[in-house]
Amino acid sequence: MLLDLSEEHKEHLAFLPQVDSAVVAEFGRIAVEFLRRGSNPKIYEGAARKLNVSSDTIQHGVEGLTYLLTESSKLMISELDFQDSVFVLGFSEELNRLLLQLYLDNRKEIRTILNELAPSLPSYHSLEWRLDVQTDPATLLHLVQQLEQALEEMKTNHCRRVVRSIK
Repeated sequence: MLLDLSEEHKEHLAFLPQVDSAVVAEFGRIAVEFLRRGSNPKIYEGAARKLNVSSDTIQHGVEGLTYLLTESSKLMISELDFQDSVFVLGFSEELNRLLLQLYLDNRKEIRTILNELAPSLPSYHSLEWRLDVQTDPATLLHLVQQLEQALEEMKTNHCRRVVRSIK
């Protein structure tokens, strides 16, 4: 299964071939940190000063790399499919290998992070119900008798007709 990257994501990733492979590896580390802790503008500004580009360019590059890694990890695409997905971007062979290595090294951790970030749906832990009321046995017995009487009354013809006319 190949990743289908939008033009915007391709533009964000287009910055990667312009920098050294060590910088791309650092961007990969920042991308995983971005997933763990969120965006950190100070990191982008520091990298932008070192590379003489705008911090938005750095931020978009890291976000594009984050998207590439998270979508690949989420879909659990194979090595070959990842290489084919990145090949479409027109990067050098060295950069393709580096991105593949980033994916292989981080996919389990990224999946773990994504599972932690996923909202947990409410579910029952136990279906045992308990009536916790401070009452005396005589009152409780009277309550049970009244409920049983109401159930018996629901079985009469008169109650059945009333229920049918309500529906």
